Amino acid sequence: MKAYIFPGQGAQFTGMGLDLYEKYPLAQQLFERANGILGFSITDIMFEGTAEQLKETKVTQPAIFLHSVITAKILGNDFKPEMVAGHSLGEFSALVANGVLSFEDGLKLVSQRALAMQKACEMQQSTMAAVLGLEDKIVEDTCKEIDGIVVAANYNCPGQLVISGDVEAINKACEDLTEKGARRAIVLPVGGAFHSPLMEPAREELAAAIENTTFNEPICPIYQNVPADKVSTAEEIKKNLVAQLTAPVKWTQTIQSMVKDGATVFTEVGPGKVLQGLMRKIDRSVTAKGVVLEEKE
Repeated sequence: MKAYIFPGQGAQFTGMGLDLYEKYPLAQQLFERANGILGFSITDIMFEGTAEQLKETKVTQPAIFLHSVITAKILGNDFKPEMVAGHSLGEFSALVANGVLSFEDGLKLVSQRALAMQKACEMQQSTMAAVLGLEDKIVEDTCKEIDGIVVAANYNCPGQLVISGDVEAINKACEDLTEKGARRAIVLPVGGAFHSPLMEPAREELAAAIENTTFNEPICPIYQNVPADKVSTAEEIKKNLVAQLTAPVKWTQTIQSMVKDGATVFTEVGPGKVLQGLMRKIDRSVTAKGVVLEEKE
């Protein structure tokens, strides 16, 4: 079965999408429409901005969403997913690709989500750290022992778990996990504690925005980050999107569910190759590849 997967924050790079804009009239049209919806020229930042500008949550999230969704739309009739999934933000790209959200509504929600998350980040000093080379349970148990807020946030692949919380608790966790044998425990250059209880104010804002948005029934199952399983109704999808802001991204478990349900070929749609790299560490028995676009509208 064919599965399509969509990347999240961290896949951005300067110049992203410029080749699509120059080669495909459809891409040009959608990028220009996006500039109008967002109220600023995101294409300028994507095509010519600095890494620092691209790292701002309010820019990063819509930029990655646009690159992913526009790529899927350029594929046209060649895009025939039997199942989809997205890593964190990538879930919104997956939902546009499988017909649940329109391009416009998906972009508006991503923009609102990004602004709400940025606001939540500014309310308290917080961060995330990648922990390499330890079993998940050791990381989870260590987080529980520490004062302050620190939780498992991204189960990226076996031996790579990202933790999230307030700065002090994250620093203490990194020390303790290094002592327990982590190959690396390194604080990440992110704006705040995504997928942790510190995102509660953003969760409330996103819930209100989702409630006012039309969700269609999906054309194929989406495997969502929160249950790490397939979801087939609009109501369940909405509930999981809201929960995702304060709950962990169970990416390893999501991919395992897709493989169990028959996925044999995974195509990453969007900037970079982050998810292809993770796929090789989760399950080497399946094919992981990127999109190859032909010269056409």
